[in-house]
Amino acid sequence: MSPRKDSTRPRLTELRLAGLVPGYAGDIAAGERAEGLAFDGADLTARRLVGAAFVECSLADVSAHEADLTGASFVETRIERLGAPSLSAPRSRFRDVELEASRIGSAELYDSTWDAVVVRGCKLGFVNLRAAKLTDVLLVGCTIEELDLGRATATRVAFEDCTLDSFDVTAAELRHVDLRGARLGRVGGIEGLRGATVNPYQAAELAEIMAEHLGISVRD
Repeated sequence: MSPRKDSTRPRLTELRLAGLVPGYAGDIAAGERAEGLAFDGADLTARRLVGAAFVECSLADVSAHEADLTGASFVETRIERLGAPSLSAPRSRFRDVELEASRIGSAELYDSTWDAVVVRGCKLGFVNLRAAKLTDVLLVGCTIEELDLGRATATRVAFEDCTLDSFDVTAAELRHVDLRGARLGRVGGIEGLRGATVNPYQAAELAEIMAEHLGISVRD
């Protein structure tokens, strides 16, 4: 009998891209669709790409500082070494996406949808995922200064070898969110952690925050 698959873990499939042809910054514009293109070293700085769609594409060594990606879609796409001190992509959509070795200072991703996404080896500053919907998301080896999941819905999300300096889950809805692989700093909206799994060490650290939240004094 085959081992039973853990239904609480992110459900991910390997992303395979083949036969891509070179793509250039001029190949994509607001509301347009790029499919089967490899954007290598493209400069999307300050580009208005509202509603653009990247389907079965790769983006490597791309600069997207202050690009407007509001409502953009990334489907079956790999993004590597993306550089963006400021990234604006609210109401965007990510499905079957791999984001690797990227550095983003401030990411406005509120109201976005993430489905089957892997984020690996990234250094992120402020990540605004308020009211976002995350399903089957895995973060590995990432450092995040501030992650805001306020009012977000997260299902089967896991962290492995990650650092979260500040984590806000105010009014969030979490289901099968595994935080055991994350080093947690400040946690805001602790009641929003309902539905998350933590390790014993994290539980001890969170007890002080919970006591403060409930107005309980802990003294020797």
